[in-house]
Amino acid sequence: MTSVIQYYGTGRRKTATARVRLLPGKGQMTINGRTVEDYVGGRHGLEKVFEAPFQLTDAVGRFDVMISVRGGGIVGQMGAIRHGIARALTEANPANRPVLRTQGMLTRDSKVKERKKYGRKRARKRFQFSKR
Repeated sequence: MTSVIQYYGTGRRKTATARVRLLPGKGQMTINGRTVEDYVGGRHGLEKVFEAPFQLTDAVGRFDVMISVRGGGIVGQMGAIRHGIARALTEANPANRPVLRTQGMLTRDSKVKERKKYGRKRARKRFQFSKR
């Protein structure tokens, strides 16, 4: 039995988590069993978000990508996918690490929605103040 070389990467952003698997291939991408165009829908700018790691490392069309993503919204999921792809490309070739690091692709975006505080309308907004 022959074993296929695979590279894994886990990416996170906000509440979204993406598990990315890279296989040597022709550049096909599936997200939760669907094509990228089908998954992203009409948001044309979003597919460019996770193509960036491939363009930076000159790996466009060299890997088939299988992605499983859960949680969050579509933008958070795309950020998680980009993070996971960058980590998997680093595992595939450690020489990619400095290039991806300088562009901030390997850093987890830790911004999360702030919790609502008591005595306030939202996390920071206060109720209207009137002197009289």
